[in-house]
Amino acid sequence: MGETKVICFANNKGGSGKSTTCANVGYGLAQHGKKVLLIDGDMQLNLSLSYFPEEQVLEHARGERNLYYAIKNQKDLQGYIVPTSYENIDMIPSSTLMSSIEYELFTKWQREFILKRALEKVKESGAYDCILIDAPPTLGGWVMNVLCASDDLIIPVEATPWGLFGLGNMFEFLEEVKPIAPYLRVMGIVITKVDTRKNYFRQTLDTLKELQDVHIFDSYIRVDSNVEWSQDNNVPLMAYKKSSRSAGEYEALAKEIADRL
Repeated sequence: MGETKVICFANNKGGSGKSTTCANVGYGLAQHGKKVLLIDGDMQLNLSLSYFPEEQVLEHARGERNLYYAIKNQKDLQGYIVPTSYENIDMIPSSTLMSSIEYELFTKWQREFILKRALEKVKESGAYDCILIDAPPTLGGWVMNVLCASDDLIIPVEATPWGLFGLGNMFEFLEEVKPIAPYLRVMGIVITKVDTRKNYFRQTLDTLKELQDVHIFDSYIRVDSNVEWSQDNNVPLMAYKKSSRSAGEYEALAKEIADRL
């Protein structure tokens, strides 16, 4: 097993398909033989809900074996890992208390690097090929923590009239992060919620291609009701219906990501 790579999924625009992409890329990488650790960094718990039934997610959220307590107490994350029902995939679940994480970070020493320090022993253990982090749709101290802890950033962008809204702010924020995380690489942008019958996809793609030195993944994710059904059943899309169109698209995206690693 080679060096553990940390990849975060972030976009300050809500509804971009960020959690869904993180969940299914993680599953796809595991299908390619990668050992994956998922970290739910969002108070909405969507990544956790992609792998565990609601009762179990709430149990994790109410207890102290979740990301919030690890960060609040500046603990090594190894003790907060929860196995999933799927081979090669573990998770550190989230808590609704993550809504107050900015307050918890405010008085901490070198607060931008708390997550990075918490991940050190997990990375050094070599137990995982990839660590995937789902960031909340905000720009602030916690997302800065996520970015500083990551080697690569993937930005999901939805192909809708408002899909590109705020992307400029995201790149401005990355410029602020660059001096303290010069190693962070924008691996690329993945376009989600594509309806090929509408012009929004072509408009989104053309606009994104104008960005300099930013890779646009060849794989894009079309609108598919199976995505919602898999979420309703609290299972990754490829486990819910491997034959679905979007499952194939996420599988192709995971392969692209594995190749770029």
